[in-house]
Amino acid sequence: MISSNDFRTGVTIELDGSVWRVVEFLHVKPGKGSAFVRTKLKNAQTGNTVERTFRAGETVPSANLEKRTMQHTYKDGEDYVFMDMGTYEETRMSPNQMGEGVKYIKEEMEVNVVFWNEQVLEIELPTSVTLEVTDTDPGVKGDTATGGTKPAIVETGAQVMVPLFISIGEKIKVDTRDGSYLGREN
Repeated sequence: MISSNDFRTGVTIELDGSVWRVVEFLHVKPGKGSAFVRTKLKNAQTGNTVERTFRAGETVPSANLEKRTMQHTYKDGEDYVFMDMGTYEETRMSPNQMGEGVKYIKEEMEVNVVFWNEQVLEIELPTSVTLEVTDTDPGVKGDTATGGTKPAIVETGAQVMVPLFISIGEKIKVDTRDGSYLGREN
């Protein structure tokens, strides 16, 4: 159980048979009446957001989430297949379950898969991945790092804005949180 006074951004709770993540919270102490906590909650399964108010000190069940390190082994049709490295069990996930992370998944990549009651909620990618540029406009002599950016398609199919001097075949580091270019990979 967790008290509404302990709510912070990212805390997960169970309400109405679902897992909810606290996106925003505000402790309010009006001049008259008792204090309360105004929250914005996001459903971890469906992605819906709701606003809900809790009395100060009200307890709610905290969600028991389990993280397992799994490796992406192959793609089967639309589904991505991940293997638990300890038990060798396979888990299938649709692109909808994986969210924005699907743009940066490549084979044999290890990720953290978050489970709740043996049900997959989401994946957590490393903060940066190294990907090869497969398509971009050719670089021209004299292009500099500060001169501007151009779109590039990487091996996973994601589009990343890169400096003008990057060419096809180069390996670059990409931030998985916002899809930004971090630099060349040596």
